Amino acid sequence: MSALLEVENLSVYYGVIQALKGISFHVDKGEVVALIGANGAGKTTTLHTLSGLISADKGDIIYKGQNLRKIANHKIVSLGMAQVPEGRRVFAEMTVLQNLKMGAYTRRDKAEIEETLQMIYKRFPRLEERKSQLAGTLSGGEQQMLAMGRALMSHPDIILMDEPSMGLSPIFVNEIFKIIQDVNKDGVTVLLVEQNAKKALSIANRAYVLETGSIVKEGPASELLNDESIKKAYLGE
Repeated sequence: MSALLEVENLSVYYGVIQALKGISFHVDKGEVVALIGANGAGKTTTLHTLSGLISADKGDIIYKGQNLRKIANHKIVSLGMAQVPEGRRVFAEMTVLQNLKMGAYTRRDKAEIEETLQMIYKRFPRLEERKSQLAGTLSGGEQQMLAMGRALMSHPDIILMDEPSMGLSPIFVNEIFKIIQDVNKDGVTVLLVEQNAKKALSIANRAYVLETGSIVKEGPASELLNDESIKKAYLGE
């Protein structure tokens, strides 16, 4: 199967510090791929580089056959790549509905946008109930749903998710992971960065382990879940 996203020898520096040391990985169409690792391993840097928020110093990011390093970051969304940022980053002073509509800014067909909106309300009934409410007044879990809904409004082929369970209660964590699985079943490919390695590995097809800017392990998620060194380092076992 040809990869939807192929990252080759990606290097990123912050001044003299090398945050990513020539990493290579791929995500195939229809997969959930997890990137796990400790704080500061380079997981968020990886996602930000893919979506054009950070410039790579070396390497290639091939998405649907195009090199994203040659494309302006505001155009990347229109190619079908959406990101759910760490810490949700909803527009607190705007309503839920306004936030969702911001996610569709690259789309022109009003009827299709409305159709996607109804689909998102079906998936997140709570967002429909609170559509006139200011996003800043939602709970953490609801804001996470809103961030996911906003990303889905762009009708992406791949969604980059950065720490979706961070700061959420266990009930919401389960709900968010269930939604990620449902979104994937509907045909959206997922690249998931997640501190909760156990949860991430339990829903992913494959995973990569990042340590201080290098990929040190990769394989089927079910194998990594049972790997003794991974259990010790990331699963608290």
